[in-house]
Amino acid sequence: MSLSPQRIATRRRCSDAIFFTTLGLLGGSYVVLILALLTADALFTTPGHMWQVIQQPEIQYSLRLTLVTCSISAILSLWVGTALGYLLSRYQFPGRWLIDTLIEIPVVLPPLVLGLSLLILFHLDWGGWRLEDALRDRGLPVTFHVPAIILAQFAIGCAFTSRTMRVTFDEINPRAEQVARTLGCSRAGAFWQIALPQAQRGLVAAGVMAWARSLGEFGPILVFAGATRMKTEVLSTSVYFEWSVGHLETAVAVSLLMVVMALGVLITLRWLGVERSR
Repeated sequence: MSLSPQRIATRRRCSDAIFFTTLGLLGGSYVVLILALLTADALFTTPGHMWQVIQQPEIQYSLRLTLVTCSISAILSLWVGTALGYLLSRYQFPGRWLIDTLIEIPVVLPPLVLGLSLLILFHLDWGGWRLEDALRDRGLPVTFHVPAIILAQFAIGCAFTSRTMRVTFDEINPRAEQVARTLGCSRAGAFWQIALPQAQRGLVAAGVMAWARSLGEFGPILVFAGATRMKTEVLSTSVYFEWSVGHLETAVAVSLLMVVMALGVLITLRWLGVERSR
């Protein structure tokens, strides 16, 4: 016996309701977990204690160093990542697939392994010559100094900026650049005057993403730069340092400070995404 159109519509609505409810329960479980984590951190400390923690000279130094190193590494990542993204988006050349694969390695590589690789690179003996010794002789020590923090952040952040900028340039029609070249513009001129202005929002998004990724770096910094107080201590290593000596409340307060900074970055990225869609 065939069903009436009304019963078919009713069954379809019931099926859709069950489907969306199942999706909501599965996805909502993770959202609840994140909210529970943030709520637990917020309840573990108080705004007054957070303010006291921020007033500590060690934490203030860590905050300043974090802001400076994240900004420098984001700028470096943006320069290099834009160049890589444009090359991979616009040109076909031998070994392109290999470069595309290599720049993805820092994304999938365990952070501690990346930090260890950086440490080995600078201290490996190349027949009596070591990169760290050569730089130190010129007054530019890297390992266990501030440049090590920037390099560790850059090694991760550049992978994200190059991928973001490649997608950005892929979405830009190259015809305008081709027309500009037929009118006498050089490749460099077409890049600076045509492609780059159109990629403005992608540039901002890539820079913000690199900054946010640098903020959360811990493993490579700990291995390559160490966590020396008032020297190479950033916020992520401050959390580890305070926790390791039993100052759990201080560690949570610093963690909440990083959460606030991360939320600001995420809100900026969401705003950029909305404006770009408009």
